[in-house]
Amino acid sequence: MAANTGKLVGKTIFITGASRGIGKAIALKAARDGANIVIAAKTAEPHPKLPGTIYTAAKEVEAAGGKCLPCVVDIRYEESVVKAVEETVKKFGGIDILVNNASAISLTGTLETPMKKYDLMNGINARGTYMCSRVCLPYLKKGNNPHILNLSPPLNLNPLWFKGHVAYTMAKYGMSMCVLGMAEEFKADGVAVNALWPRTAILTAAMEMLGGGDGVATQCRKADIMSDAAYVMLCKDSKSYTGNFAIDDEVLAEAGVKDIDQYSCVPGSQLLPDFFLDGKTPESLHDQMAQQGLKPKFAASPSGGAGSPAQTFQMIESMLGKDLVDSVNGIFQFKLTGAHEGSWYLDLKTGEGSVGEGEAPDGSQCTMTLDSDDFNKMFVGQLNATNAFMSGKLKIKGDMGMAMKLEKLMSRTRAKL
Repeated sequence: MAANTGKLVGKTIFITGASRGIGKAIALKAARDGANIVIAAKTAEPHPKLPGTIYTAAKEVEAAGGKCLPCVVDIRYEESVVKAVEETVKKFGGIDILVNNASAISLTGTLETPMKKYDLMNGINARGTYMCSRVCLPYLKKGNNPHILNLSPPLNLNPLWFKGHVAYTMAKYGMSMCVLGMAEEFKADGVAVNALWPRTAILTAAMEMLGGGDGVATQCRKADIMSDAAYVMLCKDSKSYTGNFAIDDEVLAEAGVKDIDQYSCVPGSQLLPDFFLDGKTPESLHDQMAQQGLKPKFAASPSGGAGSPAQTFQMIESMLGKDLVDSVNGIFQFKLTGAHEGSWYLDLKTGEGSVGEGEAPDGSQCTMTLDSDDFNKMFVGQLNATNAFMSGKLKIKGDMGMAMKLEKLMSRTRAKL
């Protein structure tokens, strides 16, 4: 692995979204040099499904040898970012490095992506990155070997990387466009602006969610490969190393790391290439995961109108939230027959809601049995649920009142199409 050299000792590093995953891994790597780390993230209280808070991450940073300032920050809001930067400067005297790691993802097609989800992704990825850079730059210009590092992909304009999730690609490429523009804009000031992207899938909580379970680990590398690559880049001379769109294993190979397989969660296994790099299509990535027995939570190719149940549930998932859970307060089981036979559940009782393939973990109050094509038609408005029930196409077992509440969700879904 890339060895710590001590070059980041005393440097102040502001990292967004660093309570878990790659952001935390970068924080810990720099902390081993004795850096000052600012954990700028939203998670102050434990999340029911995701590990870690800014405070647990801060303890790990200090145990690794760094100093830490945990800040509750929502990078969608300017006042939140400004406050955190002011607290950073007050505590540590300035800012030397900004790592724009925070990101939101929804691999959904245009018709399956409501504006609320679009705004979330663009607000965090593109706008949040731009804003954090803008607020930190006056201090970075005074910093010691100052760097901005965005965790974003090369600007690959192959339409394959747009067609299935145009909103996410726009948001992620917004981060990369910040690199392209700011690297040139602040070159004379000696502020390096670079991007780093992984060659393969990285095992994080987000990847486990997208991959449909713990089994995705066999096709992933550890977050250490990204933290090691980031460390190498942040130690480079900011005046001469800027405007680069780097890939993690290439950075490490150039730095003399010869054993890249050490970063694999399961050494020797077939790895899943990440998005936005030529060589694999979104469909082939989906198929590779499915062949390993996983259930990826993104569609191989999104549809317009009625598609597969997976696409319909993906659309439903994008609309979930606490308000919907509070209004329905129930769990539904769907037994589908026909071309896409299988079982799915919709949990509108727990947390902010969830969907999944298989049996509902906590049981259901209402079970609906119908043909998979009719299921899709109901949710896109091509088949009335009441008429389907009266004609025998839809069989309902359990709480009929709960079934009536689901009709409201169908109306809400149709309004998004």
